[in-house]
Amino acid sequence: MKTTLEIPDAIFRLAKAKAAEQRIPLRQFVSDAVAEKLEMRSQNRKARMKLVGGLRRLRKETARINRLIEREFERIEPEEWA
Repeated sequence: MKTTLEIPDAIFRLAKAKAAEQRIPLRQFVSDAVAEKLEMRSQNRKARMKLVGGLRRLRKETARINRLIEREFERIEPEEWA
């Protein structure tokens, strides 16, 4: 698909030079760069999801701690709370 992009001059010159250095057309360089960026985002999302999934066990621990706190507050008379 053809499209038009506005790229700052400095970035354009760097990209064109890098494409020439790699002996590939600028369009391929830009396509590869966009694909690489999308892949990085996908990998970052997977890493975040793995981290969040690892925190799932904390729900049970939080619930356990909350039950302990509730039990302790049940032992204290409301007048003593302050």
